[in-house]
Amino acid sequence: MNHHNCKISVFGAFLSILALSSCATVPQNFSDQVASSPQLEVAPQMANSAAPPPPAPDSVPQKQPQLIKRAQLTLVVQSLNETLESVTALIQRQQGDILQFSESQPQSGLSRHTANLELRVPQDKLESTLDTLSELGTVENRSITAEDVSDQLVDIQARLRNLRKSEEMVLKIMERSGSVGEVLEVANQLSNIRDSIERLDAQFRNLQNQVAYSTISLNLEAPVSAENQPQFNFGLQVGEAWGEASHAVTTFSFTLLSLALWLLAFTPYFLLVGGGSLWLSTLAKKTVLNPFAQAIVITVGWVRVKSW
Repeated sequence: MNHHNCKISVFGAFLSILALSSCATVPQNFSDQVASSPQLEVAPQMANSAAPPPPAPDSVPQKQPQLIKRAQLTLVVQSLNETLESVTALIQRQQGDILQFSESQPQSGLSRHTANLELRVPQDKLESTLDTLSELGTVENRSITAEDVSDQLVDIQARLRNLRKSEEMVLKIMERSGSVGEVLEVANQLSNIRDSIERLDAQFRNLQNQVAYSTISLNLEAPVSAENQPQFNFGLQVGEAWGEASHAVTTFSFTLLSLALWLLAFTPYFLLVGGGSLWLSTLAKKTVLNPFAQAIVITVGWVRVKSW
């Protein structure tokens, strides 16, 4: 029995050794097959040569819009003259220009001293300029408007490219020999093309200038001071009333005198008409005529009066 158990244990140990040896050799053979397989060698190369993933939408650079910005600012200031000096110094520091200036002096104590300015500053300094101007007084109104001209600029650039290509083609045609009429026709077309190029180029530069520089419409107003309001003066008011009344009497007197002169000038005509009418009426009473004859006499008498 012991001898039989010993054989079984020896046989089991032999099987265990075989199993361990087979497990040790399988990974080595499998690694050899992997190293020698062409399909498994191509896979890393395909993985390395794959296209990179597309960038996220946020990472794609966007073209900056071309905007024409205009601003309006209304300020109530204590001293208009001092504020104008500060505005001039600020615009010079911002490398801008004063395009327009107008000032309105108060005509009475109830009106304000005002000034209107149109300023131009670089677009990147627009916000800082408005902030500094707002500190010079009390802001009553502040607004900014923007106009996108990106499409217009792109369209003008495309048209300029096409016109310049047409100009090159026309110049090549002019180099060829031809009749005088053909040369003149081509020269006329070339002149029209160049006129269009100059016009579009000027429009393009104007838009670029408006984009680069923003305009500010600045309105300055000085408050109405109680000290400047007019005081009531009784003597002055009475004097003004007497002057107006005297002027009215003088005007009325001249009107009556003019009417009398007109009547005097037309007096002879009035006397002739009145005398003729009196003579005709007297003649009609003394002469007994039928109605038809009386009408004839009256008509003849009026004709004579008119002839006089």
